[in-house]
Amino acid sequence: MNIGIFTAVTDEQVRPAALARAIEERGFESLFVPEHSHIPVRRETPYVDGAEIPRDYYRNLDPFVTLTAAATATTHLRIGTAIALVPQRDPILLAKEAASLDLISDGRFELGVGTGWLREEIRNHGTDPVTRVALTRERLAAVKALWTSEQAEFHGRFVDFDPVYQWPKPVQRPHPPVWVGGWGPTTFRRIIADGDGWLAPPIAVDDLLRGVGELAAAADQVGLPTPPVTLLLTEPTEAAVEKLLPLGIYRILFGPLPVSDADTAVRALDSLCILARRAGMAPATV
Repeated sequence: MNIGIFTAVTDEQVRPAALARAIEERGFESLFVPEHSHIPVRRETPYVDGAEIPRDYYRNLDPFVTLTAAATATTHLRIGTAIALVPQRDPILLAKEAASLDLISDGRFELGVGTGWLREEIRNHGTDPVTRVALTRERLAAVKALWTSEQAEFHGRFVDFDPVYQWPKPVQRPHPPVWVGGWGPTTFRRIIADGDGWLAPPIAVDDLLRGVGELAAAADQVGLPTPPVTLLLTEPTEAAVEKLLPLGIYRILFGPLPVSDADTAVRALDSLCILARRAGMAPATV
C-alpha cells in the first residue's frame, strides 16, 4: 500500500516546492492537491452538515501550478489532482496542461477528476450543473484523444473539434492514470468506462468496504478486474489504518495538512510518519 499526502496549498501557507521537498524527504509516495477556481459569495448549495466552507477552498492555488512547482523540486514524488473539476475546464487546455506537467515531472503525474458539487461555482463557468456528468465524460474522452492521437478529433454533444495537432504527448503510456472521484449512482460504471481507478471520498471504513464490493461487481459484469482504489483519509488514526490494510487499497492519502508555515507542516509530516510506522506501513526509505 502506498502512502501519500493530500492537502490544499494557498497563498497564506508554505510554498508548494518547499512542501513537496519535505514530503519526499520523509518517504511519502505522492502529493495530491484539490481544486476550486473560486467560491461564490452567495450560494444555496449546502456544504457538509451546513457548515461554512473552509477558507482554503477559495484561497488554494491552481493545482497545475502547484504541482509544477512540486515536480521541479522533487525527483520521484508522484503528483496528482484530487480532484480537477473537469466541468470547469476546457478539454483542449486540460489535455495540454496535464501532458506538459507529465513531461516536466518525467512521468509522475496522475489526473484525479470529478464533476463538482458547488452548483453556483459550476454555473459561473458557463456549465449547467444538471449536465455536468455527461459533460465530464465527453471532456475526458476528448482529453484522451488529444493525448494519444497524432491528429486528434472529437465530435460529441458538448465537445466538438475537427482534426488538430497538439503536443507534448504525455510521457506515460498510453497516458497518465485517471482516477475518477465521487460516489453516486453512476460513479462505479464511469470508473470502469472512463478511468483507471477510484478516488474514493473521505468515508467510513465500513462504507468503503461496501463501495469496493460494488466496484468489483461493476467490473465483473463487463469481465474486468477490480480497479485500484486511492482513498482520502482526512482523520488518520492507527485504528483506521489497520482496518484499511486488509482491503488491498492501492494508496491512502493522509490529510489535509496544517501547512500555515514550514515548521508546522514538517511537524505534521513527522507525526504522520510515526503513525504509519505504528500501523506497519511506514513510508519507503529514501
